[in-house]
Amino acid sequence: MLNFSRWSIAWSVAVLGLSLSAPSFGWSIFGTVKNTMGQPLAGVEIGSSNIPIAPAYTAEDGSFSLIDGVSSIHDVHCVGVTAHVMDNVLYLENVNARSLKVSMMDALGKVVFHQSFPQVHGNFSLRLKAKSHGPKFLRLSMDGNNQSYHLLGNGTLLKTGEGTALPFLYFIKDGYAQQGYQMSQEDETGVIITMVPATNTQGSSSSSGSQVTNSSAGGQSSTYVVPEVPANCSGKTFRDASITVDGRKVNIKYPDGYPGNKPVPMLFNFHPIGSNADTWAQQSQIAPVALADGAIAVFPDGTMHPGMFGSGPQQGSNAWNVGPCCTTADDVTFIRHVVDELIEKTCVDPTRIYASGYSMGSGFSNYAGCFLADKFAAAAPSAMDLSQEAVDAGCKPVRPFPILNFRGTGDNFVDYRGAKSEVVTGMPITFLGAEANFNEWAKMDKCTGSITQNKPLNGCKMYENCAGGAKVGVCLLDGGHVEMEPNTAWNFLKQFKLQ
Repeated sequence: MLNFSRWSIAWSVAVLGLSLSAPSFGWSIFGTVKNTMGQPLAGVEIGSSNIPIAPAYTAEDGSFSLIDGVSSIHDVHCVGVTAHVMDNVLYLENVNARSLKVSMMDALGKVVFHQSFPQVHGNFSLRLKAKSHGPKFLRLSMDGNNQSYHLLGNGTLLKTGEGTALPFLYFIKDGYAQQGYQMSQEDETGVIITMVPATNTQGSSSSSGSQVTNSSAGGQSSTYVVPEVPANCSGKTFRDASITVDGRKVNIKYPDGYPGNKPVPMLFNFHPIGSNADTWAQQSQIAPVALADGAIAVFPDGTMHPGMFGSGPQQGSNAWNVGPCCTTADDVTFIRHVVDELIEKTCVDPTRIYASGYSMGSGFSNYAGCFLADKFAAAAPSAMDLSQEAVDAGCKPVRPFPILNFRGTGDNFVDYRGAKSEVVTGMPITFLGAEANFNEWAKMDKCTGSITQNKPLNGCKMYENCAGGAKVGVCLLDGGHVEMEPNTAWNFLKQFKLQ
């Protein structure tokens, strides 16, 4: 992990130096940094591990633009041309180009020579009027086909390969885990950087467990830490029926005869809109099944938004932030804190913690798969999907995430087919719909092969061949805004663990 000193504010940067064996002859990147709720983050410090850049921070709207000030030229191989240098003269053979561009950069990253020539055919020579001494980097561009070389002090040319050095960027902000981003093109726009709250399981040196690097559902490599299962739970005598975390109540139920000396699974069950931890602890259908199977059941409180179902001092209802609706609370951070506190206090297996929920609690269970896949091993939501807005904002689990959704085919409250909604004034949201949600999770988890029908229940369909051993399914139920089949849901969840 790299540490960067604090820099003064600047919104664009220039390449100042380079100590690599490959050049960077121009690059630019434009994007936005957001938190897990899709909200912009200002004042995020930006640095690079491989190319020194001037001070940079994100603006008030979370935007950033980094430009090295040299026109970018995409790098591909120049076929059939040979090149060598003698006495600071470049010699080319077999040239056949409508346009030839020659650029040279010194070892400090400064472009010291750049010249263009029209209609070059046959052999070509050019004195390189570069004042710098020592190793340099040379780029030849012929009709957009390019090759880069490392030019040593004795005139030797070493081909640097198909690609030039592009920045690996780090994004740093207090309270958030450091986020890295490797540029893959010389000009990138619309880049979304999502920063997650800092925890001791985000790869810090204080974390226990095994560090694993997987290809995430979004196609990027992400590193997370698989927590260690405690050998025993000596000293963990916590048996309270509730705790308060970040000012919110969390109800806890323990299985009958819970000894507290052997790690057990844990189920987080998220209440629907208008409910709360107390009520949902009595109404949940899946919790009794999990408890009977020896798991601890957890019921967190959402937060109230006054604009829900109208306006005025008497209006409002408990809900979850599923991006960008239906509260402004940072529920992802809240749940991280709850998980960490319960792992510390109770004898729980941290590799077998699961998410489930009904209605808006289902929406948050889907959302948790995007941003809490390092905490939850799998999810079984019912009666709500991901929103299109959450997908567009960058739903990218750190690992392939197993999920089985339950949806009533006659659901008009959260439209089975997908629809726009504005249950909170000023917070419009677009439900994906059951089929689109199923397909989106299959895409993110890189599922392949045929779909298994009527498994694990009639009306269900599932991809069983997904990256990392994940499975993605949806069970279509008769009726409207109905909850899951609890035994099917729990049996799906308990087959998975963080690994």
